Amino acid sequence: MIRRSSAAAAPAPTIPAIPPTQVLARLAALQTAPIADLKKQWRELFGKEPPPFNRPYLVSRLSYRVQELAYGGLKPETRARLEALGELLDGGNVVLRRIRADSRPLPGTRLIREHDGVQHVVTVRVDDFEYEGRPYRSLSAIARHITGTRWNGWTFFGLRARGDA
Repeated sequence: MIRRSSAAAAPAPTIPAIPPTQVLARLAALQTAPIADLKKQWRELFGKEPPPFNRPYLVSRLSYRVQELAYGGLKPETRARLEALGELLDGGNVVLRRIRADSRPLPGTRLIREHDGVQHVVTVRVDDFEYEGRPYRSLSAIARHITGTRWNGWTFFGLRARGDA
C-alpha cells in the first residue's frame, strides 16, 4: 500500500518579469535602498533567502538579476562554456565548485570586524585570505590570531550565525 501525503508540495515562487523600461530606475534605486529592502528584493527576484554578505555584494547581484529578468540571461552555449572552464579550474569537483559559488565571498571582498576596540580588516583572495599583509588559509586561523582562542572564522566575521550548519 502506498501512502500519499495529502499536503500538496509548496508551489515554486513566482519571479516577476521586469519591463526593460524600468531597468534604469530600479538600478538607481538599489544604490540607496536600505539593506532590509535589498533583502526583500532578493527574496522576490531570486525566490530564496539572501546570503549573509555585505551591501555591495547584494547590490551587484540584484543589479545583474534585474537586467537578467528584463533582457534575458546567458545563452545556453555561454553557460556550457563557463561550466567547462569551471571544470578546468576545480578538476570537475562539483562539490568544491558549489562551496565556492554559494558560500565564499567574492575575491576582493573586505571583511571588517571590531574586536576589543580594534578594527580588523581581512581581504578575501582567490585561494586564501589576507590579514595584516600575510596570507592565511582560513578565517578561523585569522580569528585565532586576533583573539588568542579557537573560533569558527565564518562566525567570527559574521558570515554565518552561531548554530548554522
